[in-house]
Amino acid sequence: MPRIESVATAVPPYEITQEDSMNLARRFFHDAFPDIDRLLGVFGNSQIKKRHLCMPVDWYEDDRHFAEKNKLYVENAESLATIAAHKCLEKANLSPASIDCLMFVSSTGIATPSLDSRLVNRLGLRSDVTRVPLWGLGCAGGAMGLSRAFEYARAYPQRRVLLISVELCGLTFIRQDMSKSNLVATCLFGDGAAAALVEGDEVQLADSGSPRLRFCGARTTTWPDTLDVMGWELTEPGLKVVFSRDIPSIIRQTMKENVDSFLSPHGTSVDRLRHFIFHPGGAKVLTAYQRSLGIPPEATRLSAEVLSDFGNMSSPTVLFVLEKSMEQTWEAGDLGLLAALGPGFSSEMLLLEAR
Repeated sequence: MPRIESVATAVPPYEITQEDSMNLARRFFHDAFPDIDRLLGVFGNSQIKKRHLCMPVDWYEDDRHFAEKNKLYVENAESLATIAAHKCLEKANLSPASIDCLMFVSSTGIATPSLDSRLVNRLGLRSDVTRVPLWGLGCAGGAMGLSRAFEYARAYPQRRVLLISVELCGLTFIRQDMSKSNLVATCLFGDGAAAALVEGDEVQLADSGSPRLRFCGARTTTWPDTLDVMGWELTEPGLKVVFSRDIPSIIRQTMKENVDSFLSPHGTSVDRLRHFIFHPGGAKVLTAYQRSLGIPPEATRLSAEVLSDFGNMSSPTVLFVLEKSMEQTWEAGDLGLLAALGPGFSSEMLLLEAR
């Protein structure tokens, strides 16, 4: 049962309130939608107070080409990932040389050499570190990356894995795109990075006094004929957001059965879970989780707090929730469910136990 030793997060310096982003959207989309004030109700219902961006607000005033945005992605993602990684290693009192595998998750830009190779140099990792870049997983990326990190550490129990997830969703904004999806993205998305340190069983514990979150199992589900639910469309000015308004209803219809069939072989059920670490894709998504699983709003409180303070940052968001959860009291034997949804349309779930 590999364990999580530490989790850390980082956000870029520019902060925007939801009121300011709503005023910006009104100006940008006014000519496209005569009923703009009605559509802007999504901002008031989002339960988001503020978000963080790697570029100042006035940068979004002009049309930007994909090449310019991608260059900014590479520069800012590398910098933000470095901050999150250093904070994660400092929490564990470890040096970069102690890392055996680097997993890197992102979907908001393209880089070759990939950003993990750049981070080997930037962080001072060993030249023989194993590198695993994961791209295209969207909002499910943080959870899927954590699953792959656990599986690697289970296969190689004497090794440490550093998982880094970074997304700069703000850079994907297309000024010329007057679609409702882009309007909603203007309401939801923010930028952020997270890092998690996963260790195999044979790595000596630095402090054996407190329980660690251990990996019991994971499950990936990809529903057929759902490719148009969520993702990117590569266009001339960049990555154009695609997501369906049906996502909450898909959760309500499918998640209960999906979760029950995942937990049952592990000898547990939803009513025995003490911790719920859900990717807050939006307020309606969290409500759909609650209704589908029959859990109270308090169960997803930490997810709601992350949504309020940071918005939806795609892949690292669930790791922000995990960091908050690990700051709470986990008693030995407590079970927790970590879950996220992403393109495919897919879900990733992990069962964690404090031991």
